[in-house]
Amino acid sequence: MGIRTRHVCIALSAAILILISVNLCIGTVHIPLKNTISVLTGGTTGRESWDFIILQSRIPSTLTAILAGLSLSASGLILQTAFNNPLAGPDILGINGGAGLGVAVVMMLLGGITAGTASPGGSVSVIAGAFIGAMAVMGIILLLSARLNSPVMLLIAGIMVSYLTSAAISLLNFFSTAEGVHSYMMWGMGNFGGVTLGQIPVYGTATLAGLAIAVCLTKALNAMLLGQYYAENLGINIRRTRTLLLISTGIMVATTTAFCGPVSFIGLAVPHIARLLLNNGNHRSLMPVCLLAGAATALLCNTVSILPGDRGLIPLNAVTPAIGAPVILYVLIKGKQNIRQ
Repeated sequence: MGIRTRHVCIALSAAILILISVNLCIGTVHIPLKNTISVLTGGTTGRESWDFIILQSRIPSTLTAILAGLSLSASGLILQTAFNNPLAGPDILGINGGAGLGVAVVMMLLGGITAGTASPGGSVSVIAGAFIGAMAVMGIILLLSARLNSPVMLLIAGIMVSYLTSAAISLLNFFSTAEGVHSYMMWGMGNFGGVTLGQIPVYGTATLAGLAIAVCLTKALNAMLLGQYYAENLGINIRRTRTLLLISTGIMVATTTAFCGPVSFIGLAVPHIARLLLNNGNHRSLMPVCLLAGAATALLCNTVSILPGDRGLIPLNAVTPAIGAPVILYVLIKGKQNIRQ
């Protein structure tokens, strides 16, 4: 790890600690930092309501934001490298669409309710529907990857699958009740606050499993940057590597979408932020920086979404484009300038 990488990692780690403190202290109820630290160290604030807010709301939402940032940023980096496409993101293979279809079936066909807004049973049913839908689409993509050798063709196949899921969701919307459509729209806005403390171990285990696969494939990702034929000459099994990358991405995106809804732009923009910070394409440096930048970005988005305080929460997917879209526009403009030169 180079000096620049080390400095960037230290700066991002410091930013994460600051953002964690902010996320734990601000909200509809202001709780001083010293009281928050007291609860984190096993004590109490002296107010039962403050203890409940910290333990059952702010700690889970903060941990959820970190896990979502890690999984989405790693997925985006993997897909952009595997498909050699700077605009590839976690939703490009239709996995988000599959999760959305699963939730639409639960909410609009089976009468389910939005996670985090009703009973635990409703929450579990929505999470299960999203995960099953996402994994079903991932299974289809894996089957297609065995028959399509070209990453471009696989990318197009993923987009077509996404269109099919969107068509199915539109039909369910048409025949659903107003309550079902409203619940689905609320889920589609994204939310880091719908995960309970008891669900965090499940979410964390799935995220770490997907990350472990991704980290083990760092060498293969570096080889794929040089082209498929060069990677094969280095002894990289492209088909097996692509399958493992899809499994890793599928697990992380499916789990995050199931627990948090379809969070946009983080997976697309954060890898570019990491590249801009490092000016380096080596995944041994890029992967840890991307993970830290993803966690920091997700925490920042969560902070902005809870800033109104007693006026309510800003929808998460109204915040993430405001941060991610300028990054993508900058990358596109910079790329065009490089082509002209």
